[in-house]
Amino acid sequence: MGSEPHPLRPRLFARLSPGVSLGINAAAELVASFDGRTLRLGKFSPNTLGRIAEFSDGVALDASGDPENAREVAALIKRLGLYGLLEYRLTDVAERADLLVVEPQMRGYAPRLGFVEESQPLALSRFAYIRRRGGDMVLESPRAGALFRLCDARVLAFIARLAQARTLEELRDLPDFPGVEVLGLLLDAEILFTPGPGADKGPRAAEGDDGFVLWDFHDLLFHSRSTNGRHATPSGGLYAYSRLVPPLPAVRPAWPGAAVDLTPFDAAPSPFAALLRQRRSIRSYDSQNPISLAEVAQILDRAARILSVRRLRDDFRNGAEFEIARRPYPSGGASYELELYLAVDKCEGLERGFYHYDAARHALVAIPTDERDLAAMLEDGQLAMGAPSSPQILITMAARFGRVSWKYSGFAYALVLKHVGVLMQTLYLVAAEMEIGACAIGAGDIDLFSKMTGVAFHIEGAVGQMAIGRASASALDDD
Repeated sequence: MGSEPHPLRPRLFARLSPGVSLGINAAAELVASFDGRTLRLGKFSPNTLGRIAEFSDGVALDASGDPENAREVAALIKRLGLYGLLEYRLTDVAERADLLVVEPQMRGYAPRLGFVEESQPLALSRFAYIRRRGGDMVLESPRAGALFRLCDARVLAFIARLAQARTLEELRDLPDFPGVEVLGLLLDAEILFTPGPGADKGPRAAEGDDGFVLWDFHDLLFHSRSTNGRHATPSGGLYAYSRLVPPLPAVRPAWPGAAVDLTPFDAAPSPFAALLRQRRSIRSYDSQNPISLAEVAQILDRAARILSVRRLRDDFRNGAEFEIARRPYPSGGASYELELYLAVDKCEGLERGFYHYDAARHALVAIPTDERDLAAMLEDGQLAMGAPSSPQILITMAARFGRVSWKYSGFAYALVLKHVGVLMQTLYLVAAEMEIGACAIGAGDIDLFSKMTGVAFHIEGAVGQMAIGRASASALDDD
């Protein structure tokens, strides 16, 4: 007869992420080194400095001992976490083996062992998924601020049992129960959720708020992973595959066969055709002669102002009525889900700040926000463009996703991105006509935008950005 499995004794440890090391500089300050950079963390007591070697393997978050030293170590852990330099191990101390490793995906995320009641039902979020990453299996979700590296086969097998809601009482009786600590971590990270009494048991059961009901799995994943702010994967112009495959030619090789020459039908250039050829991306702006409020008003009026509002009836389903608000650019199903937010650095006649464009009233409404957040958004725009200075105005296009997903299924988010492209081209052409510099930006920080607006990322989230301003004399065509 085989021996009974020992009861798990999990503890949570914080340790340095791979490639990060701690040291002490000549000024007796603690420093962190990573990616060829050095971060000064400040001065700490000899007791704490004597423990820095522990961070390579892990410092127990529930350790007892000198309270003063424990507070200082906790402060150090928090600071390292703010810079994304830590990961966390949930370890079975009896076997000295990791059950899982928590890899934060958002700045400042720290795992917590959430409290789980015995009679509380738990279920796996329908947005959670497990995939192979190299030699590891990882559990993640676009709702979560961290991903979980599954190190123990018991945990991996146990996850499948959470497809149906079960109470902690029921889960304890299962042979592969990994411990309430695992459940607490996953519940705190929103990998698990708690269906309320009489909750819908269908495949799209509400998870905390009705906003998530409107999202397909692949759309929410695409939104969170194709933008910045909710994942730690490097993104941008990294030329990640330049050593693996050669670049494709700019012009596609011609198909074989007869070609029909179209040049005899070329017409005389029209003003619109000339405007299309005039459009270009401007990344350098004249700081001594910024864009004016009057020019901003004209751009918004020509590109995004609401022209009319009317009600339509859904004649295909239940006859529900809904509104459409027509604007100068096309929108699938007349959804017009895009809103414009302006982060203003320099604008003649308008104070530095963060504003929403009220397209119905044709007005800018100031949104109170932290100056550090405003500066971070402008700096992100500068870095994304590779520009010598911040944009004078950074326009964020935000989608009220429910306007599209209420009607369309399967391709709602793809439709939103098509609308972003249409609005970008409209803004580009209006700016070109007015001889205003403009530059589209591929991805913004959706978590920072959510923080500045106070609206959850899945309700109204950033989907595109464009910088505008007075072009400098040295501005070059970067297209």
